Order: sequence, then structure tokens, then C-alpha cells
Amino acid sequence: MPATLHPQRLEELKRFAKRFRTPHDIQVFLNETPYSSHKICLSPWRVMKERHAHCAEGAYFAAAVFSLWGGRPLVVDLLAENDDDHIIAPFRVGGYWGAVAKSNTTVLRYREPVYKNLRELVMSYFDMYFNTVGFKSLRGYSRPVSLDRLGGKNWMTSDDDLNFIGDRLTALPHIPLIDKKMRARLAPTDDDLVKACFLNSNEAGLFKPR
Repeated sequence: MPATLHPQRLEELKRFAKRFRTPHDIQVFLNETPYSSHKICLSPWRVMKERHAHCAEGAYFAAAVFSLWGGRPLVVDLLAENDDDHIIAPFRVGGYWGAVAKSNTTVLRYREPVYKNLRELVMSYFDMYFNTVGFKSLRGYSRPVSLDRLGGKNWMTSDDDLNFIGDRLTALPHIPLIDKKMRARLAPTDDDLVKACFLNSNEAGLFKPR
């Protein structure tokens, strides 16, 4: 767990966070940030500096901005079968849930704050969550958890690899979305949608289905 504190870096990140006015502003920044295929996990400060990010790094960055705005740095882990898990940074507006997310696909990113509860929000990803051969892969989700709890005091500005946070997310209990009978009835995704999903993706960062 990161131990060294970096107050100057935190102030720099705070100033950077002020350029965003809405959660969608954060999403635009993440969309414009190249998708990274590296195996380490950068802190939000390093994402700001190095200007590349993968799924987990994007979610942690969004959660950091929410925290610097005075909210809680929440993330939710989406559990997949024969595919990469996905991490989203949920937020609430007027009592409704939305999410910011970095993805190597075109369809697993931002969600408007129009969902009554967390399950509704997660299910908005279901039909769009498939691997490169069109297999619908979303199976469950964790409850929202604070990165202050998972990442220690310096997760926002650390030089260290934050992959340990992902390990802790994976170890959390996950709420199942479908049963075995539902899984057996799942239809393959349309070819055109699969092509649109992976448009301009970083091929090196794509999951290779079994």
C-alpha cells in the first residue's frame, strides 16, 4: 500500500480537477486520453501527468475528481466471464445513479444519472458487455466501495503500482445478475454491433477469449 505522502502533488491534482464542471467533462477527458495496454496501474496523479489510462486507471481518476469535489471516491467492479472485468466510478445526481468509465470499447463508458438504483445502472451495461467474439459476458457486480478504504492515504498521488486495489475489488462479494438458465439462453451479439464496439480500440489491450 502506498505510504509516502505527496501534498504538492495533491494540490496539483486539485487544481487540475477544477477544470471539470460535470461528470461528463471527466468522461470527455478520459475519452481523449489514449487507452493503455500496460500491466501496471497508475495513480490519478500519474494519469494526469502521463496522459494515458486503462479501465481501472480511468475509474480511479474519475473517483479522485469526485473526492476532490467533496464527494466520495466510489468504484464498482463489474464481474465478467471469459472477458475482462470492468471498473466504473458511479455518482448520483438528484438521487439517480450514473457512471464515468474508461474503456477500450465504445459502449462501456459514460452513463447518464437516470438510474433509480445501482442494479439498474449495472444492467445498462449488460447487452453492451461482450468480448471480441460477441459473447455476452457480464455476470455480477460489487457494491460501491471507497478507494480511501481500499487504497490507503496516498492512492491519488502515489508512484507505486495500484494493482493491489484491483485485487481487493475482485475479492469483494459480487451480486449475480443472471442464473444458469438465463446464461444458456443468451444470444450472440450482432456482428455490426461487435464491429462498432471495438472501433479504434487498442488491440494490444483487448481480452483474448478462450
